[in-house]
Amino acid sequence: MLNAIFPTGWGHFLVGGLLIGAGVSLVFVVTGRVIGMSSVFSSSWSWFSRLPYFQGASLLASRYWRLLFALGLILGAAVWWIAFGPDHAVRTAVSWPRLLLGGLCVGFGTRLSGGCTSGHGICGLSSLSGSSLVAVVVFMAVAIATATGLSALSGGAS
Repeated sequence: MLNAIFPTGWGHFLVGGLLIGAGVSLVFVVTGRVIGMSSVFSSSWSWFSRLPYFQGASLLASRYWRLLFALGLILGAAVWWIAFGPDHAVRTAVSWPRLLLGGLCVGFGTRLSGGCTSGHGICGLSSLSGSSLVAVVVFMAVAIATATGLSALSGGAS
């Protein structure tokens, strides 16, 4: 049954989840800060945009460490690429217009829910936030409905 759910195996998901959890926990224990990618994205825009939202005090105060966090993500991807090479890179057959539309939908949902899946799903749930629980349930329901609908439209082909 696990092979049907995880055709490429489940070990790498477990290791990845443990590393993400350890990283989030380490940042919280060391700095007392909760991390999520939408706030990293917004604080990054504070360097370039003069719109009032991006110039808010909380974004300006946190943009240096969040920039370092984002650079760490890029560095991690570079280490993966160097260690395993391009043959192990994650690829998708999804066209760029669909990826763009998906990204816009995710961005809208992130702003609407006050955070992203990583912020709500990892940090919010671990701090027993009720609003994060609602957000994660909505995220998952929409993701499942979208995947099911697209699968049905394409005749079950992935």
